[in-house]
Amino acid sequence: MDQERNMDIEKESTTTLDYSKRAQWLRAAVLGANDGLVSTASLMMGVGAVKHDVKAMILSGFAGMVAGACSMAIGEFVSVYSQYDIEVAQMERESGEVEKEKLPSPLQAAAASALAFSAGAIVPLLAAAFVKEYRVRIIAVVAAVTVALVAFGWLGAALGKAPAVRSSARVLFGGWLAMAVTFGLTKLIGLHGL
Repeated sequence: MDQERNMDIEKESTTTLDYSKRAQWLRAAVLGANDGLVSTASLMMGVGAVKHDVKAMILSGFAGMVAGACSMAIGEFVSVYSQYDIEVAQMERESGEVEKEKLPSPLQAAAASALAFSAGAIVPLLAAAFVKEYRVRIIAVVAAVTVALVAFGWLGAALGKAPAVRSSARVLFGGWLAMAVTFGLTKLIGLHGL
């Protein structure tokens, strides 16, 4: 009897799951990983447009990964700490006591954001790291980033129970656009020697 009741409770909790409650952490994770992927790949493509050296591409990508992860972590820390302060003040106004277990963790949010950014950023770095030939390296980066963009779009849609094809296409075309614009503008500036 108790086992049937537990199964009913579990079934009820999974069928009434509010996917909008996942939105905050899902947005941060997918945005962080996607941002790391697109920012680092675009930076590497831009440098690769004017400098065919593998070392220059890898160093620019690595610097982009470190700077982006730090930026995302600091931004998330400041944002979540502001939310923390507001929630503490609200709890003090309402009940006079602060319920620590209900408060967000700025450090945890910062670490998660930096980790998500780095997870995305590592994809183009690994794709380019072992390829000496310039054209093959560019193709390898674009191919690896394409697969990752589709995967991130699909993952975000699956976790949020949204249409997967539309989400994947949006993420894919946005990433391609960022890489193409960065490559094109950097090539143009590189050709005219600013």
